Amino acid sequence: MEVTAARRSFLCDIGFWADRTALHEAASHGRALQLKQLLESGASVNMVTVDNITPLHEACIQAHPNCARLLLEAGAQVDVRTIHGSTPLCHACASGSLECAKLLLQYGAKVNPSLTALTASPLHEACIKGNVEIVKLMIASGAQLEAYDVHFGPPIHIACAKGHVDCVKELLNAGANVNSVKFHETALHHAARVSMVDMIELLVEFGANVYASDNLGRKPVDYTTPASPPHTCLIFYESNPLSLQQLCRVTVRMMLGTRASEVIGQLDISHRIYNYLQYCDHATSLK
Repeated sequence: MEVTAARRSFLCDIGFWADRTALHEAASHGRALQLKQLLESGASVNMVTVDNITPLHEACIQAHPNCARLLLEAGAQVDVRTIHGSTPLCHACASGSLECAKLLLQYGAKVNPSLTALTASPLHEACIKGNVEIVKLMIASGAQLEAYDVHFGPPIHIACAKGHVDCVKELLNAGANVNSVKFHETALHHAARVSMVDMIELLVEFGANVYASDNLGRKPVDYTTPASPPHTCLIFYESNPLSLQQLCRVTVRMMLGTRASEVIGQLDISHRIYNYLQYCDHATSLK
């Protein structure tokens, strides 16, 4: 749609707003050839709609890396935010597009944009989607593991709430706090709610507090169905605390935090102890 003089208004350094344009449509539908022709004919690459959505946002939320590349090469602003605060990287993570996410990072996208009351971080979005490869990419790019979203809390909470065990494991291995809280609620409360025994076991193995109470005074076990596998699992852990050996591992990693994997890799220790500290070996004994 063409923009008339009466309908255009300058908005900071982004350009001017208008109704949804042909450039937005081409980017949204992955029409790379049409997009290229529009850009070559002089269409503004940073055109925004009334809710501050650019063609780059459209390309990323619809997972069209070829269109995203064309836009970035044409000068698209990589960290422009929608009216709700979402960046193109947030959209790429939300759509599960690893290619778009890598491309945006190559062009300098911020992996830790400031959070607002209406948006989540790229890592949060990746955890919601459950794409473990994007979660790995965000972590490797320096994503803050304890970034706090007003709705979801830290990333590990939303990964548990959505039942994405692989994402939870990546966060924990990277040094995420297994006992981080939102309204006194922990990741283990979420795992209990979704009734996933393997996730409960993983969290406890990393030191999750089975006795933690939320703001209603309920422990994780209180969110399970009596006699169900998750209930039985949590009752077992309440009655059988971690061994001294396991507590030592938890303490070492807790003290090292996000540097745990790096520092442990530099220690002069046996391969078996290394695997144990890195949770590569799930054996309960080092004998």
